Amino acid sequence: MQEQRQSSSRTGSTLVPWTRQRAWTTKRSQILGGGAGLLAAAVVAASFLGGVPTQPEAEVVVDIPRGTPFREIVNTLHRAEVISRPDLFSFYARLRGLDREVRAGTYRLPRGARFSDIHTALAEGRVQTLSVTVPEGLTIKRMAVRIAVAAGSDSTSVADALRGDSLHSDWGVPGPGLEGYLFPDTYRFAQGVGLERVVSAMIQRYHGYWTPERRQQLAETGLSEREVVTLASIIQAEAAKNSEMRTISSVYHNRLRRGMLLQADPTVLYALGGHRSRLLYAAIDSVADHPYNTYTQPGLPPGPICAPGAQALDAALDPAVTDYLYFVALPNSEHIFSRSLREHNAARQLARRNSEGG
Repeated sequence: MQEQRQSSSRTGSTLVPWTRQRAWTTKRSQILGGGAGLLAAAVVAASFLGGVPTQPEAEVVVDIPRGTPFREIVNTLHRAEVISRPDLFSFYARLRGLDREVRAGTYRLPRGARFSDIHTALAEGRVQTLSVTVPEGLTIKRMAVRIAVAAGSDSTSVADALRGDSLHSDWGVPGPGLEGYLFPDTYRFAQGVGLERVVSAMIQRYHGYWTPERRQQLAETGLSEREVVTLASIIQAEAAKNSEMRTISSVYHNRLRRGMLLQADPTVLYALGGHRSRLLYAAIDSVADHPYNTYTQPGLPPGPICAPGAQALDAALDPAVTDYLYFVALPNSEHIFSRSLREHNAARQLARRNSEGG
């Protein structure tokens, strides 16, 4: 009788328990497979359709701090109405590996965005950026105010972090420190990107200035890279008009060749700690022993006094050919250049009368 049942089960006339279990397993696999297929299809559809925007094309700002768990990122997107189905988006994101590659930052995303667009933005780190303009001639102290937001810190902390005299060795610049080597330009940074990223971009721009042709010019000057950047910073601080930079440069080159004191007011102001409306002899004497006081110390100061731009650096590398040894500023910020002390004293009297309206 057993053999007949087995034979009957093979012909399908009678189902024994193990054949019913196999049939149910097959049917369940088909059901589950069909469900997974439907879910996958829903995910694919969602990747193109996304949610329904509460306000068509309205955008919201979403901040994702570094180290935020993926579950919280999904909740943030849901609260901001970027997605309307957090469960479905979470499944889609994990299927695409997004849960392992979201980049921190501040994003601007449309409400009801397609899943695929959200995935692209978060995976590629399409964060909002800030435009940070650093003009020529700023010291690190004044520059810190402009880069603090991008650095994700306050200006005092940024200035303190950039003030170390040995930092130049970490960044491959002549030094001392980073004064003069954070290249003035307009940059775009993600908000809170960190000070190291900001400094890296600015130092990279400085290194980019030094083309092979400029390296050749540097060799011809007989000055070191540090000396040229230092001279350029003085030129930058002195020149209100770019057209005068090469002439101002010629004065300093001529004085250096003759072994004369540079007597550059901006270096004394740097030693005094910042700008003053008038530089009196008493103030100059108060920092007589300071290494940056070029009224008392021979040659160039130890390092740059501000961040020179490309034009000031070019002027330091390629001064005009003149025999000028002096210059004095007029009220309109132009300069009178002189060949002798006698001419210079006359120019100073003229400048004084002009400033007094005489």
